[in-house]
Order: sequence, then structure tokens, then C-alpha cells
Amino acid sequence: MDILVSIFSTLGDQLQKPTLSFLIAGMVLAAMGSKFEVPEPVYKFIVILLLLKVGMGAGISIQSASLSALAVPAIGAAVVGIAIVFLGRWTLARAKGVPQVDGLATAGLFGAVSASTLAAGMAILDDGNVPYEGFIGALYPFMDIAALVTAIVMAKMAKARKLASSVNAGGTMTMGGTGGAGPAVPQGLLKDILIDTVRSPAISALLAGLALGVFADPKSVYDSFYEPLFRGLLSILMLIMGMEAWSRLSELRKVAHAYLIYGLAAPFLHGALGFAAGYVAHVTTGFSAGGVVLLAVMAASSSDISGPPTLRGALPEANPSAYVGTSTGIGTPIAILSIPLWIAIAEALIGW
Repeated sequence: MDILVSIFSTLGDQLQKPTLSFLIAGMVLAAMGSKFEVPEPVYKFIVILLLLKVGMGAGISIQSASLSALAVPAIGAAVVGIAIVFLGRWTLARAKGVPQVDGLATAGLFGAVSASTLAAGMAILDDGNVPYEGFIGALYPFMDIAALVTAIVMAKMAKARKLASSVNAGGTMTMGGTGGAGPAVPQGLLKDILIDTVRSPAISALLAGLALGVFADPKSVYDSFYEPLFRGLLSILMLIMGMEAWSRLSELRKVAHAYLIYGLAAPFLHGALGFAAGYVAHVTTGFSAGGVVLLAVMAASSSDISGPPTLRGALPEANPSAYVGTSTGIGTPIAILSIPLWIAIAEALIGW
């Protein structure tokens, strides 16, 4: 009973923190029909600065981190990203009224990582003076790329099997060489997906910051420019995302109700998977409680930057109203609002 009281008390306290307050304020503005608007170039500039900051901070910390301390949570992040996509395939992609490619695209987006949600989690922990590993940002691409690649490959394979079945039914099957295992993945597909993902603005900025942090000495500009701007820029981003989330809700009327259920439940289930992976790392390597929280936050989040353009380019037949609407309209605000839950559970089970 004391654990539950502690969790609810922490939840109440965290909802008043600036990061979550700005998200809720954005949703309220949109609900009131406000004309408040931040230009798209400004939004992109803010996101790039935040990702460079997260990447550089991770790179600077990697210089002094041991390989084992980084490897275990990194492997856990990749496994969780892949597991989320498979879970989506077994649930959402099989739901009535949900095309398989749309279900897999949505699962891929939920398996990938939201940079803004990760940044929000870091800010909330910083505000509470909760320590976490500086290299945590380096785990982002492990989960993000693993989920996107898995979702796209599975969708391509499903499409190839469907095409093969229709051709076979017509008696003109020409895609030999697959035996009874179904069509093989087209040659070079995996390579193309990896290249497209790495070249996406979000991953490119994150990896650039990571490389600078590891191989250069950017600490002076990091401390004097990126760190002081971080919370202010994040508050603007949360305001934008709150408004965007509210506006995206209307898009879900065009798709099956299964997306609504998935969008509400997935952040909690996926976050629990991330928390479990982080807890394993905590037990085996001493991964901090703050690190466990952030791994749960990454798993609970759904990509709002790198994922949509990657999926749009790789799966043009998928419906953006389904995967973007579910992610931005429901998944992102739920994931951000769930951050206090992971903090409360970590405090109750692990302690700071």
C-alpha cells in the first residue's frame, strides 16, 4: 500500500514540472482553437539543437564509460525495439479493419524512439536531481534503428508473400527459389533501409553529436551554448507537440478503432518492457535507477522525427493517418505523461 501511495504522490508532483506542464498547455491551446503557431523551420531547428545536445552529452560520457556498462543496456535497447514490432504484428496488425502494412508501420513507429520524449525524461530527472548515465543518449539509435528496420523488412516480406500468393493462384508463379519458407527479402533491401535511417535528419544529428563527443573536445561549446538552451528549447517543443497531438486526434476518425486502443495501451506495455530490460542491466552491471527510467521512457515513446519520413519513404503504401495519427495524436502525449510513473516505480523498487 505504501508503494502505491508513493507512486501516486510522485505522479502528482511530476505533472506540475515544466516539461509536462508545457505539453498540457499546448493541448489546451489547441482545444481552445488558438491561432498560436511556431514556424516549421524553427521547430526543425529546435529539434536539431536538442539532438546535437543529447548526442554530444552521450559522446562525452562514453569516453569514460566501460564497454560492459554500455553494451548490456545497448543490447537490451535493441532487443526491446525488435520485441515491440513483433508484439505489434501479433496484436494491431491482426486486428479487424487494420491492413497488415499499416499495423506494422505503426508498430515500427512505436518501437522507434521519440527524441523529444527522451529529452523530456532527461529534463524531469535533472529537475529532480536524479542521476543517470551520461551515455544514455547513445542507446537511442540501437532501439530506433532496430525497430524501424524490423518493421520495414517484415512489411516488405508480407507484401512479397501476398504478391507471390496471388501470382501462384493465377498459375504464373515466377518467383522461384524460396521453397516453402516464402519469398526471400529482396537483395539489398536491408542495406537500403539502414542507409535511409542513418541519413534521416534525427539520426544524422544524433550521430554527429555522438561522434563529436567521442572523438573531439566540444565540452566548452556544450557547456556554454547547448546546455543552457536545453530546457528553454524543450519547453517550446513540448508546447508545439501538445498542440500537434490534439490536432492529430481528428485523423484517427479515418482509421479503425483498434488504433485508439493500441495508442492508449502501447506506451505502458512497451515502457514496462524497457523498464524490465533496464532492471536486468541494473542487476548485472549496476545500471542506475535513472538509466532504468530513461530506457523505459525510450521504449514507451514513439518516433516523431526519424520514423515518419523513414516509413513514408520505405512503405509508401502505408497510411500516414494510421501510423502518424496514432503516434503523435495518442502515443506521444501518453508516453510523456507516463514518465512520472516510471520514476515512481523505479524509486519504489530500486531507490536513488
